[in-house]
Amino acid sequence: MRSVFRFPHPVDEVSARLVAAGVVGFSGAYVLTGWWPLLAVLAYGFVSRVLSGPTLSPLGQLVTRVVRPALSAAPRPTPGPPKRFAQGIGAALSLAAVVAAVAGASGPARALVGAVTVAATLESALGLCLGCRIFAVLMRLGVVPSSVCEECADISTRLARSS
Repeated sequence: MRSVFRFPHPVDEVSARLVAAGVVGFSGAYVLTGWWPLLAVLAYGFVSRVLSGPTLSPLGQLVTRVVRPALSAAPRPTPGPPKRFAQGIGAALSLAAVVAAVAGASGPARALVGAVTVAATLESALGLCLGCRIFAVLMRLGVVPSSVCEECADISTRLARSS
């Protein structure tokens, strides 16, 4: 029996970018409107994706079951642990924004979600995952052990695949 609380490894980069595009929509709409239900959906989405990848995430399900199968682009596998780390940063920022919004601090809540919007835009439009970059730095510094993502620690695997 497969556990619901399992993050995929590898992750399809195309799907990750499509989910990021959905995050841009939700987070951008919250920044513009301040409507708290959008913030609640955003935070739930990040937490659910950290726990289970797309399994418990409505946006993740939409992307993996409907949008991605409709596209002809070839799958582009990428390591899962850095993507999970990036989702964790999104979860932390969006949950902090929920706390700020509940406390009546709509400015800081919007600023936190604005940071999420920028990061998700970079991921969706350019394939630049800021959380993944931070993960790589933490691996180089030894904060994240190489056993967490052996493929991330051994760049020769990625170089061989890209040639």
